[in-house]
Amino acid sequence: MSDRMNSFFQHEAELAWEPTEPGVSRKIMAYGEELMIVRVMFEAGAVGKPHQHPHRQACFVESGVFDVTIDGVTNTLRAGDTFFVPGNLVHGVVAREAGQLIDSFTPMRKEFL
Repeated sequence: MSDRMNSFFQHEAELAWEPTEPGVSRKIMAYGEELMIVRVMFEAGAVGKPHQHPHRQACFVESGVFDVTIDGVTNTLRAGDTFFVPGNLVHGVVAREAGQLIDSFTPMRKEFL
């Protein structure tokens, strides 16, 4: 298979988890200059500390229950729910139950690579 073909496809089982914060790990699933998809795994009680970045972020709650705070507003989200963070707003999550989020960023988060 050519290198070009290999750059199109990623297999979840072949990607390594990278610890980011206590009880939190991520996998970079796919990316290009303008878009990145990241799977983030949280243990129960783990915190994605409040932060901000210029990237726009859309997130799908794949599993678990999360308290999500965006710009001072908190909402509890469960599997199947989504949230959107405009660039530069402070946001963070607390995992009320163990779970996974699927984050997409535009443009890509170069500092993750």
